[in-house]
Amino acid sequence: MIVNYVDSPPSYFDAGLDHTRNLPDECLSSIFTFLRGGDRNCCSLVCRRWLLVEGQSRHRLSLIAVADLCFSVPSLLSRFTAITTLTLKCDHNVSIGDDALSLISLHCLNLTSLSLRNCREITELGMAALAQNCASLKKLSCHSCSFGAKAMNTVLSSCALEKFSAKRLQGIDSGIDAEPIRPGVAASSLKKICLKGILNGQCFRPLIIGSKKLKLLKLLWCFGDWDGLLKSISDRSSMVEIHLKWIRVSNIGLAAISNYSNLEKLHIARAKGLENQIDDRGLVAIGERCKKLRELIVVGANPTCLSLKLIATNCCDLEKVALCMSETVGDEELQCIAAECRALKMLCIKDCPVSNHGLEAIVNGCPSLVKLKVSWCRNVTSEVADVLRAKRGSLAFVLDAVEAEDEDSSSCDESDDIYPVPMATRLVEIPGGED
Repeated sequence: MIVNYVDSPPSYFDAGLDHTRNLPDECLSSIFTFLRGGDRNCCSLVCRRWLLVEGQSRHRLSLIAVADLCFSVPSLLSRFTAITTLTLKCDHNVSIGDDALSLISLHCLNLTSLSLRNCREITELGMAALAQNCASLKKLSCHSCSFGAKAMNTVLSSCALEKFSAKRLQGIDSGIDAEPIRPGVAASSLKKICLKGILNGQCFRPLIIGSKKLKLLKLLWCFGDWDGLLKSISDRSSMVEIHLKWIRVSNIGLAAISNYSNLEKLHIARAKGLENQIDDRGLVAIGERCKKLRELIVVGANPTCLSLKLIATNCCDLEKVALCMSETVGDEELQCIAAECRALKMLCIKDCPVSNHGLEAIVNGCPSLVKLKVSWCRNVTSEVADVLRAKRGSLAFVLDAVEAEDEDSSSCDESDDIYPVPMATRLVEIPGGED
Protein backbone atom coordinates (compact mmCIF):
# COMPACT_ATOMS: atom_id res chain seq x y z
CA MET A 1 0.00 0.00 0.00
CA ILE A 2 1.33 3.43 -1.00
CA VAL A 3 0.61 6.26 1.43
CA ASN A 4 0.50 9.77 -0.03
CA TYR A 5 1.17 12.57 2.45
CA VAL A 6 0.93 15.40 -0.07
CA ASP A 7 -2.60 16.42 0.83
CA SER A 8 -2.58 15.62 4.55
CA PRO A 9 0.93 15.34 5.99
CA PRO A 10 1.29 13.95 9.50
CA SER A 11 1.76 16.25 12.44
CA TYR A 12 5.53 15.70 12.70
CA PHE A 13 5.93 17.38 9.28
CA ASP A 14 4.43 20.63 10.55
CA ALA A 15 6.51 23.57 9.39
CA GLY A 16 6.30 25.36 12.72
CA LEU A 17 7.50 22.43 14.82
CA ASP A 18 11.18 22.35 15.97
CA HIS A 19 12.08 18.66 15.91
CA THR A 20 15.52 19.34 17.44
CA ARG A 21 13.87 20.23 20.76
CA ASN A 22 13.60 16.51 21.48
CA LEU A 23 17.31 15.97 20.81
CA PRO A 24 19.57 15.97 23.87
CA ASP A 25 22.33 18.57 23.86
CA GLU A 26 24.89 15.78 23.52
CA CYS A 27 23.34 14.59 20.23
CA LEU A 28 23.11 18.10 18.85
CA SER A 29 26.72 18.71 19.83
CA SER A 30 27.76 15.50 18.06
CA ILE A 31 26.02 16.66 14.87
CA PHE A 32 27.92 19.97 14.97
CA THR A 33 31.24 18.13 14.99
CA PHE A 34 30.60 16.93 11.43
CA LEU A 35 30.20 20.49 10.10
CA ARG A 36 32.85 22.87 8.84
CA GLY A 37 33.60 26.15 10.55
CA GLY A 38 31.40 28.29 8.30
CA ASP A 39 28.44 25.94 8.66
CA ARG A 40 28.86 25.88 12.42
CA ASN A 41 28.81 29.68 12.48
CA CYS A 42 25.53 29.68 10.54
CA CYS A 43 24.02 27.09 12.89
CA SER A 44 24.93 29.19 15.91
CA LEU A 45 22.60 31.91 14.58
CA VAL A 46 19.51 29.70 14.45
CA CYS A 47 18.46 30.07 18.08
CA ARG A 48 19.88 30.67 21.55
CA ARG A 49 20.07 26.97 22.33
CA TRP A 50 22.07 26.23 19.20
CA LEU A 51 24.34 29.16 19.99
CA LEU A 52 25.03 27.77 23.45
CA VAL A 53 25.52 24.14 22.39
CA GLU A 54 27.68 25.05 19.41
CA GLY A 55 29.96 27.18 21.55
CA GLN A 56 30.33 24.56 24.26
CA SER A 57 31.14 21.84 21.73
CA ARG A 58 33.75 23.76 19.73
CA HIS A 59 37.31 22.62 20.40
CA ARG A 60 39.21 24.64 17.75
CA LEU A 61 39.25 28.42 17.47
CA SER A 62 41.19 30.87 15.28
CA LEU A 63 41.22 34.56 16.19
CA ILE A 64 42.49 37.68 14.45
CA ALA A 65 44.41 39.00 17.44
CA VAL A 66 44.05 42.78 17.38
CA ALA A 67 45.54 45.02 20.04
CA ASP A 68 42.27 45.51 21.97
CA LEU A 69 41.41 41.81 22.02
CA CYS A 70 41.78 41.70 25.80
CA PHE A 71 38.55 43.71 26.19
CA SER A 72 36.48 41.04 24.40
CA VAL A 73 38.29 37.94 25.72
CA PRO A 74 36.03 37.36 28.79
CA SER A 75 32.75 37.43 26.86
CA LEU A 76 34.19 35.60 23.86
CA LEU A 77 35.81 32.72 25.71
CA SER A 78 32.90 32.37 28.14
CA ARG A 79 30.97 31.08 25.14
CA PHE A 80 33.73 28.74 23.92
CA THR A 81 34.45 26.87 27.14
CA ALA A 82 35.87 23.66 25.63
CA ILE A 83 38.63 25.14 23.48
CA THR A 84 41.74 22.94 23.27
CA THR A 85 43.30 24.23 20.02
CA LEU A 86 43.79 27.98 19.60
CA THR A 87 45.39 30.06 16.83
CA LEU A 88 46.18 33.76 17.35
CA LYS A 89 46.97 35.67 14.16
CA CYS A 90 48.22 39.24 14.15
CA ASP A 91 48.76 41.47 11.13
CA HIS A 92 52.02 43.24 10.38
CA ASN A 93 50.97 46.51 12.02
CA VAL A 94 49.08 45.56 15.20
CA SER A 95 49.78 42.79 17.69
CA ILE A 96 48.41 41.61 21.00
CA GLY A 97 50.59 41.92 24.09
CA ASP A 98 51.34 40.07 27.31
CA ASP A 99 48.09 41.16 29.02
CA ALA A 100 45.91 39.64 26.30
CA LEU A 101 47.85 36.36 26.23
CA SER A 102 47.73 36.11 30.02
CA LEU A 103 43.97 36.69 30.02
CA ILE A 104 43.46 34.11 27.27
CA SER A 105 45.47 31.54 29.18
CA LEU A 106 43.26 32.07 32.24
CA HIS A 107 40.12 31.31 30.21
CA CYS A 108 41.63 28.34 28.32
CA LEU A 109 42.96 26.16 31.09
CA ASN A 110 42.44 23.00 29.02
CA LEU A 111 44.46 24.32 26.08
CA THR A 112 46.63 21.62 24.46
CA SER A 113 47.65 23.34 21.21
CA LEU A 114 48.61 26.99 20.62
CA SER A 115 49.78 28.72 17.45
CA LEU A 116 51.14 32.28 17.60
CA ARG A 117 51.60 34.11 14.29
CA ASN A 118 53.12 37.59 14.00
CA CYS A 119 52.58 38.23 17.71
CA ARG A 120 55.48 40.66 17.99
CA GLU A 121 54.41 42.39 21.23
CA ILE A 122 54.41 39.21 23.31
CA THR A 123 57.45 38.86 25.58
CA GLU A 124 58.70 36.31 28.08
CA LEU A 125 56.18 37.70 30.63
CA GLY A 126 53.22 36.62 28.52
CA MET A 127 54.81 33.26 27.80
CA ALA A 128 55.44 32.77 31.52
CA ALA A 129 51.74 33.33 32.23
CA LEU A 130 50.88 30.85 29.47
CA ALA A 131 53.19 28.23 30.95
CA GLN A 132 51.73 28.72 34.43
CA ASN A 133 48.05 28.58 33.45
CA CYS A 134 48.16 26.03 30.61
CA ALA A 135 50.22 23.22 32.08
CA SER A 136 48.58 20.65 29.78
CA LEU A 137 49.92 22.34 26.62
CA LYS A 138 51.24 19.71 24.18
CA LYS A 139 51.81 21.63 20.95
CA LEU A 140 53.37 25.08 20.51
CA SER A 141 53.93 26.83 17.19
CA CYS A 142 55.58 30.27 17.00
CA HIS A 143 55.88 32.09 13.66
CA SER A 144 57.40 35.55 13.22
CA CYS A 145 57.31 36.41 16.92
CA SER A 146 59.76 38.66 18.77
CA PHE A 147 60.39 36.75 21.99
CA GLY A 148 63.56 34.74 22.35
CA ALA A 149 65.25 31.92 24.20
CA LYS A 150 64.11 32.99 27.67
CA ALA A 151 60.45 32.74 26.69
CA MET A 152 61.00 29.34 25.07
CA ASN A 153 62.80 27.98 28.10
CA THR A 154 60.00 29.21 30.37
CA VAL A 155 57.41 27.17 28.47
CA LEU A 156 59.63 24.11 28.05
CA SER A 157 60.42 24.05 31.78
CA SER A 158 56.70 23.88 32.69
CA CYS A 159 54.88 22.14 29.82
CA ALA A 160 55.55 18.60 28.60
CA LEU A 161 55.34 19.54 24.93
CA GLU A 162 55.05 16.83 22.28
CA LYS A 163 55.42 19.07 19.22
CA PHE A 164 57.37 22.32 18.88
CA SER A 165 57.60 24.52 15.79
CA ALA A 166 59.48 27.80 15.37
CA LYS A 167 59.69 29.95 12.26
CA ARG A 168 61.54 33.26 11.86
CA LEU A 169 61.86 34.05 15.57
CA GLN A 170 63.31 37.55 15.71
CA GLY A 171 64.26 37.47 19.38
CA ILE A 172 66.84 34.66 19.09
CA ASP A 173 70.30 36.14 19.65
CA SER A 174 72.84 35.47 16.91
CA GLY A 175 76.05 35.80 18.94
CA ILE A 176 78.17 32.98 20.31
CA ASP A 177 77.00 33.88 23.83
CA ALA A 178 73.33 33.42 22.95
CA GLU A 179 71.22 31.66 25.55
CA PRO A 180 70.66 28.00 24.61
CA ILE A 181 67.16 26.55 24.45
CA ARG A 182 66.81 23.44 26.61
CA PRO A 183 64.12 20.73 26.68
CA GLY A 184 63.20 21.09 30.36
CA VAL A 185 60.33 18.81 31.34
CA ALA A 186 59.70 18.11 27.64
CA ALA A 187 62.86 16.00 27.39
CA SER A 188 60.88 12.76 27.69
CA SER A 189 57.78 13.88 25.79
CA LEU A 190 58.90 15.95 22.79
CA LYS A 191 58.43 13.95 19.57
CA LYS A 192 58.37 16.53 16.78
CA ILE A 193 60.61 19.56 16.24
CA CYS A 194 60.38 21.89 13.24
CA LEU A 195 62.70 24.89 12.78
CA LYS A 196 62.52 27.19 9.78
CA GLY A 197 64.31 30.43 8.96
CA ILE A 198 66.21 30.62 12.27
CA LEU A 199 69.36 32.78 11.97
CA ASN A 200 71.02 31.12 14.97
CA GLY A 201 69.54 27.66 14.79
CA GLN A 202 72.40 26.31 16.86
CA CYS A 203 70.66 27.73 19.95
CA PHE A 204 68.25 24.81 19.61
CA ARG A 205 71.03 22.21 19.80
CA PRO A 206 70.39 21.37 23.49
CA LEU A 207 66.67 21.06 22.79
CA ILE A 208 67.19 18.60 19.93
CA ILE A 209 69.90 16.61 21.69
CA GLY A 210 67.93 16.45 24.95
CA SER A 211 64.69 15.20 23.33
CA LYS A 212 65.21 11.48 23.85
CA LYS A 213 61.99 10.33 22.13
CA LEU A 214 62.25 12.50 19.04
CA LYS A 215 60.46 10.99 16.02
CA LEU A 216 60.38 13.86 13.52
CA LEU A 217 63.00 16.55 12.88
CA LYS A 218 62.61 19.32 10.29
CA LEU A 219 65.40 21.84 9.70
CA LEU A 220 64.68 24.34 6.92
CA TRP A 221 66.73 27.44 6.08
CA CYS A 222 68.54 27.35 9.42
CA PHE A 223 72.06 28.75 9.44
CA GLY A 224 75.05 26.85 10.78
CA ASP A 225 76.75 23.51 10.22
CA TRP A 226 74.42 20.67 11.21
CA ASP A 227 76.68 17.66 10.70
CA GLY A 228 77.86 17.80 14.30
CA LEU A 229 74.33 17.85 15.65
CA LEU A 230 73.31 14.84 13.56
CA LYS A 231 76.32 12.93 14.89
CA SER A 232 75.29 13.82 18.46
CA ILE A 233 71.83 12.26 18.04
CA SER A 234 72.89 9.29 15.91
CA ASP A 235 71.69 6.86 18.61
CA ARG A 236 67.99 7.77 18.31
CA SER A 237 66.17 4.58 17.43
CA SER A 238 62.84 6.45 17.73
CA MET A 239 63.52 8.69 14.71
CA VAL A 240 61.23 7.92 11.76
CA GLU A 241 61.19 11.13 9.70
CA ILE A 242 63.83 13.74 8.85
CA HIS A 243 63.60 16.83 6.62
CA LEU A 244 66.84 18.72 5.88
CA LYS A 245 66.16 21.49 3.38
CA TRP A 246 68.50 24.27 2.31
CA ILE A 247 70.87 23.83 5.24
CA ARG A 248 74.55 23.02 5.52
CA VAL A 249 74.77 19.23 5.71
CA SER A 250 77.12 16.77 4.02
CA ASN A 251 77.85 13.05 3.71
CA ILE A 252 78.97 13.14 7.35
CA GLY A 253 75.46 14.06 8.42
CA LEU A 254 73.91 11.38 6.21
CA ALA A 255 76.25 8.78 7.70
CA ALA A 256 74.94 9.76 11.15
CA ILE A 257 71.34 9.57 9.92
CA SER A 258 71.98 6.05 8.64
CA ASN A 259 72.10 4.88 12.26
CA TYR A 260 68.34 5.47 12.53
CA SER A 261 67.27 1.92 11.79
CA ASN A 262 63.55 2.81 11.97
CA LEU A 263 63.76 5.75 9.57
CA GLU A 264 60.82 5.81 7.13
CA LYS A 265 60.97 9.25 5.50
CA LEU A 266 64.05 11.20 4.43
CA HIS A 267 63.88 14.56 2.64
CA ILE A 268 67.15 16.24 1.63
CA ALA A 269 67.23 19.52 -0.29
CA ARG A 270 70.64 21.09 -0.76
CA ALA A 271 70.90 24.67 -1.98
CA LYS A 272 73.31 25.35 -4.83
CA GLY A 273 76.54 27.06 -3.84
CA LEU A 274 77.06 25.31 -0.50
CA GLU A 275 80.45 23.74 -0.03
CA ASN A 276 79.13 20.63 1.66
CA GLN A 277 78.71 17.83 -0.83
CA ILE A 278 76.13 15.05 -0.84
CA ASP A 279 76.81 12.16 -3.16
CA ASP A 280 76.97 8.37 -3.22
CA ARG A 281 79.04 8.10 -0.05
CA GLY A 282 76.28 9.42 2.19
CA LEU A 283 73.42 7.75 0.32
CA VAL A 284 75.18 4.37 0.34
CA ALA A 285 75.16 4.50 4.15
CA ILE A 286 71.42 5.20 4.04
CA GLY A 287 70.85 2.22 1.73
CA GLU A 288 72.89 -0.13 3.89
CA ARG A 289 71.20 0.61 7.23
CA CYS A 290 67.83 2.33 6.76
CA LYS A 291 65.99 -0.68 5.40
CA LYS A 292 62.54 0.53 6.55
CA LEU A 293 62.71 3.60 4.32
CA ARG A 294 59.39 4.30 2.58
CA GLU A 295 59.90 7.81 1.20
CA LEU A 296 63.07 9.40 -0.23
CA ILE A 297 63.30 12.92 -1.66
CA VAL A 298 66.71 14.19 -2.78
CA VAL A 299 67.15 17.69 -4.23
CA GLY A 300 70.44 19.19 -5.38
CA ALA A 301 72.57 16.08 -4.76
CA ASN A 302 74.32 13.82 -7.27
CA PRO A 303 73.57 10.13 -6.67
CA THR A 304 74.46 7.46 -9.19
CA CYS A 305 73.61 3.81 -9.73
CA LEU A 306 75.98 2.87 -6.91
CA SER A 307 73.76 4.32 -4.19
CA LEU A 308 70.37 4.19 -5.91
CA LYS A 309 70.65 0.48 -6.65
CA LEU A 310 71.62 -0.25 -3.06
CA ILE A 311 68.68 1.77 -1.73
CA ALA A 312 66.27 0.15 -4.17
CA THR A 313 67.51 -3.33 -3.27
CA ASN A 314 67.58 -3.03 0.52
CA CYS A 315 64.58 -0.73 1.06
CA CYS A 316 61.86 -3.13 -0.04
CA ASP A 317 59.02 -0.89 1.22
CA LEU A 318 60.13 2.20 -0.71
CA GLU A 319 56.91 3.75 -2.10
CA LYS A 320 57.77 7.35 -2.97
CA VAL A 321 60.93 8.73 -4.60
CA ALA A 322 61.76 12.22 -5.87
CA LEU A 323 65.08 13.07 -7.54
CA CYS A 324 65.44 16.74 -8.42
CA MET A 325 68.10 19.10 -9.78
CA SER A 326 70.74 16.41 -10.12
CA GLU A 327 73.53 16.27 -12.70
CA THR A 328 74.03 12.52 -12.42
CA VAL A 329 70.53 11.01 -12.45
CA GLY A 330 70.09 9.73 -16.01
CA ASP A 331 68.61 6.77 -17.84
CA GLU A 332 70.99 4.31 -16.22
CA GLU A 333 69.90 5.40 -12.74
CA LEU A 334 66.24 5.07 -13.70
CA GLN A 335 66.92 1.57 -14.97
CA CYS A 336 68.40 0.66 -11.56
CA ILE A 337 65.24 1.92 -9.86
CA ALA A 338 63.02 0.07 -12.33
CA ALA A 339 64.83 -3.20 -11.77
CA GLU A 340 64.56 -3.24 -7.97
CA CYS A 341 61.74 -0.98 -6.71
CA ARG A 342 58.81 -3.36 -6.75
CA ALA A 343 56.78 -1.39 -4.20
CA LEU A 344 57.32 2.05 -5.76
CA LYS A 345 54.03 3.94 -6.22
CA MET A 346 55.06 7.54 -6.88
CA LEU A 347 58.13 8.87 -8.72
CA CYS A 348 59.07 12.47 -9.45
CA ILE A 349 62.00 13.48 -11.67
CA LYS A 350 62.83 17.17 -12.01
CA ASP A 351 65.66 18.89 -13.86
CA CYS A 352 67.69 15.71 -14.44
CA PRO A 353 69.42 14.46 -17.64
CA VAL A 354 66.93 11.63 -18.27
CA SER A 355 65.32 10.80 -21.60
CA ASN A 356 62.30 8.95 -22.95
CA HIS A 357 64.15 5.64 -22.70
CA GLY A 358 64.59 6.00 -18.93
CA LEU A 359 60.89 6.71 -18.43
CA GLU A 360 59.95 3.69 -20.52
CA ALA A 361 62.19 1.55 -18.32
CA ILE A 362 60.40 2.84 -15.22
CA VAL A 363 56.98 1.98 -16.60
CA ASN A 364 58.16 -1.46 -17.69
CA GLY A 365 59.83 -2.31 -14.39
CA CYS A 366 57.79 -0.83 -11.51
CA PRO A 367 54.60 -2.93 -11.22
CA SER A 368 53.11 -0.86 -8.34
CA LEU A 369 53.68 2.56 -9.91
CA VAL A 370 50.51 4.70 -9.99
CA LYS A 371 51.91 8.21 -10.60
CA LEU A 372 54.90 9.53 -12.55
CA LYS A 373 55.75 13.25 -12.69
CA VAL A 374 58.52 14.66 -14.88
CA SER A 375 59.50 18.34 -14.86
CA TRP A 376 62.18 20.40 -16.58
CA CYS A 377 63.95 17.42 -18.13
CA ARG A 378 65.12 18.72 -21.52
CA ASN A 379 65.81 15.32 -23.02
CA VAL A 380 62.21 14.21 -22.47
CA THR A 381 59.76 14.99 -25.27
CA SER A 382 55.99 15.11 -25.24
CA GLU A 383 55.83 12.12 -27.59
CA VAL A 384 56.68 9.84 -24.68
CA ALA A 385 53.17 10.39 -23.26
CA ASP A 386 51.57 8.25 -25.96
CA VAL A 387 54.17 5.54 -25.49
CA LEU A 388 53.66 5.34 -21.73
CA ARG A 389 49.92 5.42 -22.08
CA ALA A 390 50.04 2.51 -24.48
CA LYS A 391 52.17 0.52 -22.05
CA ARG A 392 50.09 1.28 -18.95
CA GLY A 393 46.80 3.09 -19.35
CA SER A 394 46.09 3.26 -15.62
CA LEU A 395 49.22 5.33 -14.88
CA ALA A 396 48.73 8.96 -13.87
CA PHE A 397 51.50 10.68 -15.83
CA VAL A 398 52.22 14.42 -15.67
CA LEU A 399 54.86 15.87 -17.97
CA ASP A 400 56.09 19.46 -17.90
CA ALA A 401 57.86 19.32 -21.25
CA VAL A 402 60.27 22.27 -21.45
CA GLU A 403 60.65 23.65 -24.95
CA ALA A 404 64.09 24.28 -26.42
CA GLU A 405 63.79 28.08 -26.24
CA ASP A 406 62.81 28.11 -22.58
CA GLU A 407 65.00 29.68 -19.96
CA ASP A 408 67.55 27.37 -18.38
CA SER A 409 66.02 25.43 -15.49
CA SER A 410 68.99 26.17 -13.22
CA SER A 411 67.62 29.67 -12.78
CA CYS A 412 64.64 28.45 -10.77
CA ASP A 413 64.26 29.58 -7.19
CA GLU A 414 65.43 26.89 -4.77
CA SER A 415 62.86 28.07 -2.23
CA ASP A 416 60.02 26.71 -4.38
CA ASP A 417 58.26 23.50 -3.59
CA ILE A 418 59.84 20.30 -4.79
CA TYR A 419 57.37 19.90 -7.63
CA PRO A 420 56.73 23.40 -8.99
CA VAL A 421 55.18 23.86 -12.44
CA PRO A 422 57.46 26.10 -14.55
CA MET A 423 56.04 29.13 -16.30
CA ALA A 424 57.00 28.19 -19.84
CA THR A 425 56.00 24.58 -20.27
CA ARG A 426 53.66 22.45 -22.24
CA LEU A 427 51.58 20.33 -19.89
CA VAL A 428 50.71 16.79 -20.93
CA GLU A 429 48.62 14.86 -18.42
CA ILE A 430 47.36 11.30 -18.67
CA PRO A 431 44.87 10.58 -15.86
CA GLY A 432 44.33 7.09 -14.58
CA GLY A 433 41.56 5.05 -16.17
CA GLU A 434 40.70 3.53 -19.48
CA ASP A 435 42.17 4.71 -22.77
